[in-house]
Amino acid sequence: MVFLNLPVADLATSRAFYAGLGFSFNEQFSDERTASVVVDENIVVMLLTRDRFADFVSGEVGDPAAATTQLTALSAGSRDEVDALVARALEHGGKPWLPPQDHGFMYGASFTDPDGHVWEVMWMDQQHVVD
Repeated sequence: MVFLNLPVADLATSRAFYAGLGFSFNEQFSDERTASVVVDENIVVMLLTRDRFADFVSGEVGDPAAATTQLTALSAGSRDEVDALVARALEHGGKPWLPPQDHGFMYGASFTDPDGHVWEVMWMDQQHVVD
């Protein structure tokens, strides 16, 4: 499994955003300072208030609104799925990041969440993947 831990300024705003993307929550691992977002059975995003996130790190908590702190990429099953997820993100408080990139066999687009964390969504034609 992959657990991605993200500091957030407003947990309620972040919960609403990720719910708007169509993700579910594991309430067993959520509380007033933490929300466990289930992207799929093997990917969980832990949204942590900035003070809670600070409990797990040494030094300052980075500000993704001021500088890019990470790039998280998700795969999609089609170009339409890429565009649909990005559209939902923009409808629920996200912002566009880089323009879509179309390489024919690979297509991707990106957005930021309300805190500025960057998400890329990409599709690749599996016929072009070499084993």
